[in-house]
Amino acid sequence: MADRRDDAAHPVYLQSGVTDAADQAERKFIERLAQRDERAFNELVELYEARVFRLLLRMLGRRDEAEDMAQEVFVQIFKAVGTFRGDSKLSTWIYRVSVNLCKNRMKYLSRRHTAGEDELEPVAERAPLDEAKGVTFGDVAQPDRLVEGYQMERVLQTCISELEPDFREVLILRDVEDLSYEELSEITGLPDGTVKSRLHRARAMLKASVERKMGEKIR
Repeated sequence: MADRRDDAAHPVYLQSGVTDAADQAERKFIERLAQRDERAFNELVELYEARVFRLLLRMLGRRDEAEDMAQEVFVQIFKAVGTFRGDSKLSTWIYRVSVNLCKNRMKYLSRRHTAGEDELEPVAERAPLDEAKGVTFGDVAQPDRLVEGYQMERVLQTCISELEPDFREVLILRDVEDLSYEELSEITGLPDGTVKSRLHRARAMLKASVERKMGEKIR
């Protein structure tokens, strides 16, 4: 009984126990992946497919490229999972693989001068960008504002796609994917201060670009 009262009085111990259990479960999952467990790989795809695709679509701006790149990401993850040292969360490592492959693809496309109209997921399917913290956007939940909100989304995606890849990367990871600064540093390999500085500049450039295209100031 005394032990239970101590746990109740110190919830941090309970939280620590939950974290340890989650870490242990992830380590076992990674071991299964490293052993080329097909069922584990299918579980991995099911867990991360939507998040990886959303990230790639925001980075590349084109659905066809994002779909092809998503397949490549999981192929590379399956090949390289045996080299994963566990010095970060599995999700962080997956983001790192995704971003690196995506940036290589963007360089290739820029050399080919490939031009295409940016594509957005349908409103019902995508993660709403109006939840981003860097720029405030109107609530599109009301039917009479749906068209206005969708137009803003298209302008916003266009402006994001016009950012330099290094700025686009930190903006999407922080303000769309809602990752921590620590995770951004692990993914990009940049110091925390550099990440924050780059994110600040990315937000400012995005806001200015949206205002130019909309012809009005935004909050």
